[in-house]
Amino acid sequence: MGILGTAWRNLPEVVGLVGVVGIQLKFRRWLLECEAAKRSPSMRRAIQAASVLFIAWVVFGFLSNFPFAYLRLPSSWTVAWIRGGALAWSLASIGAFLVLRLWRKVPEFSGRRRGLLRAAGSALAAAPFAAVGFGIFIGRFDLRLREVDVPVPNLPKDLQGLRLVQLSDIHLGPFLSEKVLERAVDMANELHAHLALVTGDLITGQGDPLDACLLQLARLRSDAGILGCLGNHEIYARSEKATTVQGARLGIRFLRWQARALRFGNATLNVGGVDYQRMGMKYLAGAEKLVAPGATNVLLSHNPNAFDAASKMGFGLTIAGHTHGGQVTVEILHQTLNVARFFTPYTYGLYRRGPAALWVTRGIGTVGVPARIGAPPEIALLRLCAT
Repeated sequence: MGILGTAWRNLPEVVGLVGVVGIQLKFRRWLLECEAAKRSPSMRRAIQAASVLFIAWVVFGFLSNFPFAYLRLPSSWTVAWIRGGALAWSLASIGAFLVLRLWRKVPEFSGRRRGLLRAAGSALAAAPFAAVGFGIFIGRFDLRLREVDVPVPNLPKDLQGLRLVQLSDIHLGPFLSEKVLERAVDMANELHAHLALVTGDLITGQGDPLDACLLQLARLRSDAGILGCLGNHEIYARSEKATTVQGARLGIRFLRWQARALRFGNATLNVGGVDYQRMGMKYLAGAEKLVAPGATNVLLSHNPNAFDAASKMGFGLTIAGHTHGGQVTVEILHQTLNVARFFTPYTYGLYRRGPAALWVTRGIGTVGVPARIGAPPEIALLRLCAT
């Protein structure tokens, strides 16, 4: 499909890129219209040059965040932060633009009141940049524990209260250090879970420290061991086989269209796992063979969009990640707004479809923008309970 096919598959990113470039051009126009720029040719030239540089930076940031770019660009701290910085700037620019557009509708006043209004407008326009800075330097390290009671239909007595600890979307690399992951594993081990789960996206791209990530995850402790599934970034990093093989050597079993039956007392917990389910495909084609009659069936799927198909197949619980809870989430009039909502109705939390349940975690790391706003990283502890 070539360039047009790539653009269509990444339509939200393309629309975002066009919008952000338009905002940069609008900023340039506003700056050129100010009195100081009108009086100074050198300032006008500086504004024009800066505009070109910022637009080029933004374009690189968006294009290098397309999935195909992870296969072609060198994985390095420098490239990741140039990309991430461009996307962070874009995010802050959108917020500042919206604030200024609204502020310009405020009636003009004269004298001292006019000066106060201009100062207030400048402060409000700076707020989005402050929020993004908070998300980069504080929010993405604010690791929390989320405990959830998950209702499961026909749950046997011996599985009631069963504790499942989930780590997901780690993205170990430039935006998340091994020290933070070590802290997450230590927090998980303090929960004394019956089963540990890892639901994909251990790293972001080729060259990221997969071995270090697996070694840290191998420290997870639970009664029944560690099970997992793979995410889309294992595909981008071309690490599906390496993750599976090296994980198995370390005691982490990644379920790739496989299921494992675990006995707890007289009850069986059947855990199935699938590779990343691409958007737009027929979800879980052939996965019905993973369902065990008479057992409590749980599915590990990185992409929560598989839930509808899973519930029809007989999985009582689907456990997913992928969305990062939106990663950057704004609540307006009791509605959460984030990029993930363009891709899935299942962005974060517990969902029900008939008797079946879906849990979607925010995960630990970040991708694209190295910030978390309104969606702090988390470790999830799921407690199974009868409906």
